[in-house]
Amino acid sequence: MLIRLSALLAVLAIALASWRIDQASAGLSIEHGHLGTIPFTLFKRQHDRPAAVVVLAHGFAGSQQMMQPLAVTLANHGYAAITFDFPGHGRNGTPLPGGRGDHEVSVRALLSALDAVVAYARGLPGGDRIVLVGHSMGSDIVVRYASARAGIAATVALSLFTKDASRPRNLLIVDGAWEPEMLHDFGRAALAQVGGAAARDGVTYGDFAAGSARRLVLAQGAEHIGVLYARDTLAETVAWANAVAGQAPDGALDRRGPWLALLYAGIVLLAWPLSRLLPRLRATPPGPPPSWPRLLAIAGLPAVLTPLVLWPLPTDIVPLMMGGYLALHFALYGALMLVARRLLAPAAASASPPPATRPLVVATLAASAFCLLSIAVPTDLLVTSYRLDAGRATSFVALFVGLLLYFAADEAMVRGVPARRGAGAVTGALLLVSLGLAVALNPSQLFFLLIILPAMLVYLVVYGLFARWIVARTNLPLVGAIGVALAIAWGIAATFPVAAG
Repeated sequence: MLIRLSALLAVLAIALASWRIDQASAGLSIEHGHLGTIPFTLFKRQHDRPAAVVVLAHGFAGSQQMMQPLAVTLANHGYAAITFDFPGHGRNGTPLPGGRGDHEVSVRALLSALDAVVAYARGLPGGDRIVLVGHSMGSDIVVRYASARAGIAATVALSLFTKDASRPRNLLIVDGAWEPEMLHDFGRAALAQVGGAAARDGVTYGDFAAGSARRLVLAQGAEHIGVLYARDTLAETVAWANAVAGQAPDGALDRRGPWLALLYAGIVLLAWPLSRLLPRLRATPPGPPPSWPRLLAIAGLPAVLTPLVLWPLPTDIVPLMMGGYLALHFALYGALMLVARRLLAPAAASASPPPATRPLVVATLAASAFCLLSIAVPTDLLVTSYRLDAGRATSFVALFVGLLLYFAADEAMVRGVPARRGAGAVTGALLLVSLGLAVALNPSQLFFLLIILPAMLVYLVVYGLFARWIVARTNLPLVGAIGVALAIAWGIAATFPVAAG
């Protein structure tokens, strides 16, 4: 009865959330196209002439889907909004030049892509007035662009990631209140250039007609990704565009954040009843995990050794930026755990016979398909690009091999009866610590890993639950490990930028 009730609640949550998210763009015209290799999407009201055209630039390892909440909000308020994919990102098949070390080459390529989109925007109705919006890496690019070129009416920098923001006309800065203080300092430095050292957050300084307007807002309850969904961000961006275009508020804000949370909660809840449909592969569950001292040694020593061993070694083995390092990190970590487990806590021989081939294949395919598709499909539609192209295929294979080594070792160690409660949380925490240590040893090359650690934490929590339910049903940890490794490898390979050179 409880299983059926969970399935019903999950389906209702998914249906309601999907409907509410879709309603936000009802009445809008949404057109997709390409400018050379640059995919773009144009959002606008169906019959109105836009008051201005807003070009939205995503951040590092992002894609145009991440800017949808702002694009839909601006379109609902009478603007034409254009999202697009930078080189090496999303569905843009052109690798990012200089991505592995030549920052200036990368910046020139990003500016060139933005210039192509702005040139297209100028030819649209309302294109005599251009507003730029950029997030994180995109904030640096739009600030650089607006500083060097005339004709940009206003710029909105979300999670401002540049020290020099003195020249753009009419600059609004929105940082998440939970973002690092370093970003807040960048914003306050830009504000002080007009308002003086005593300038305060939430106050507009300068003059819009003269192009000197400046404002800094901290979006409450938002971190680096949440700032894109925050009500403060959406409202302040619309108000800033209205101040430039002479518009009055005329539309709704896209408040998809809570509905996205409900959608993913429904997907996670649905995993439990669906896992009960998998075949039982072994009659008895895995044996008990190692004792706490041994478990901490088996997972803790590799957490420290892995970044130390990889620190002096070349790790750019695939085109995906930081993909090679992550593949090697997971592979070495997993191999060290397997060796440590064999030495410190050898597993007892299983009394169950090996599973039959057909049920094993069915269970593995079904579990892997759900782990991947249940997250990939809604994420690709609503959050960020989640598709693999040929340029990402080798990176996916390398990541899958590395992740499979890690999760095969981890799942075999933390699943078992009697359960050692909290074992999975401890090994997951040690993994995050290990990645943090890698960044500390090589910050110039791996700094971005700090930004994606929250996403990695979400991966570990969600897929940890999936694996727990899969193993509880099949009694075979390897099935859960394959599904989790496949899904996380796909997620990293589909979202991290592809570099050239």
